Parts: sequence; structure tokens; C-alpha cells
Amino acid sequence: MTYFWAFVVGGLLCTLAQLVLDLTPPRFTQGHVMVLFVVLGAIAGGLGVYRPLVELAGAGATIPLPGFGFALVEGAMKGAPQGLAGILTGGLAATALGLTVAVLGGLLTALLFNPKG
Repeated sequence: MTYFWAFVVGGLLCTLAQLVLDLTPPRFTQGHVMVLFVVLGAIAGGLGVYRPLVELAGAGATIPLPGFGFALVEGAMKGAPQGLAGILTGGLAATALGLTVAVLGGLLTALLFNPKG
């Protein structure tokens, strides 16, 4: 059932993102949708709404962009007892692997492929 819920929740999140892109004015770009979903994930994580979704769907909820916002908030909340520095570093520590993979993936792609002019 874990795979089923991961597929359903991840698919619904991606479908929602596509609907936002399709149904909003053209000036609402993919970047806007990415930021919107990260912020919504952070808000839902801060309110305690996203945790049950993560427990139900696993990677179906943590891999899409709202999961990144959720991870930032979770890390910041874990670091909060250490003060402002803990809040800032907690979010970065919680998302360090994802950020590293994204940067290295972008670097590898840039090295292997030529951009179209």
C-alpha cells in the first residue's frame, strides 16, 4: 500500500502543479509554481498538516517540491532550541543532500550536453 499511496499523492501534487500552470495567466511561470509549492509545503509543515501526508505517502510526499519546503521547516524547528543560528542551519542541514544532488546533476548535465542556441 505504501507504493500505491506514494503514487497517488505524488501524482496528485504534480497534477495540481500542472493545473496551476495551465489555468493561470501566462505571466505565471514555472518558477512561480515552484516557489509557490515550496512555500505551501513549508506552511503546511509548520502547521503540522504535511507530516501525516508524509507518513501516509512517504516519497510521494517528500520528493515533490512541497516536500522540500516541509524539510526546510522541519530542520529549522529541530534547530530552533539553539537560537537563530540553529534555525538557519537546521533548514540547510535537512535539505543538504537534495541541494547537493541538484547542483551536481546540473553540473554533470552542463558538462555532458551542449545547450541549443
